[in-house]
Formats: sequence, C-alpha cells, structure tokens
Amino acid sequence: MFEPGHVHRASVPGFPGQQFSIDLYYEARPNAKEGTMLHFRMVGDIDGKQFSEEFEMHRDTAFNFAAIISKVAVKNGLHPNTTLIMRNHKEYDKIFEDIRRILGAEPGEAVNFDHLEKDGL
Repeated sequence: MFEPGHVHRASVPGFPGQQFSIDLYYEARPNAKEGTMLHFRMVGDIDGKQFSEEFEMHRDTAFNFAAIISKVAVKNGLHPNTTLIMRNHKEYDKIFEDIRRILGAEPGEAVNFDHLEKDGL
C-alpha cells in the first residue's frame, strides 16, 4: 500500500513462506553540511522479530532507494529473494514520483558519485 511519504508491505497471511510486515516512511530534511537529505524510517517485523532503522540518502542519490531498502530488510532477516518495492511496478513509479516531488528534483540532474558510496549503507 502506498500513500505519499509511506509504503506498507506485508506477506500474505496464511501463505507458506516468510512472514513479514514492514512500513517505510520518508521525508526530506535539511542538513546544513550535506544539503537536503531524504530521511527514511523503516519499522516492522520479519518472522516475528521486530526491527526499526533510520537512515538518510543524499538528494542526488535518493532514487537508489529500492536497493538500500532491500539491504536494510535483508540485514534484519528478510530473505534476499523477497522484493519489497518492485513487486508492484505501478506503486514503485508512484514512490519514485513522490520522492521527486518531495525533493524538488528534475530529470537529468547531476549525481555526485561520492554520495553513492556514502549512501550505500
């Protein structure tokens, strides 16, 4: 389920396999040193184990969010073959556009490659 600034993903109740319920919240936050950052808060449970993590991405690399979110989920116990974002491509497009709106980003803006390493978690 997507709504601006929030995405919820959960396994299908009663369906065999890993059970999870994860909420991702995101917002733009000013940072005096780094400029506008996209702040994420990811909370939920995976196979009954609760977790909560917060992290930030630079404005120019925030569109790599799906890779970083997957790393955080796997670190907290989600099977690497389970996808949180790309399962529903239309929803991914909505998230991408919402992040673009929040950050005031335009297609074709330059990326600072140093930020890719910093934001890779």
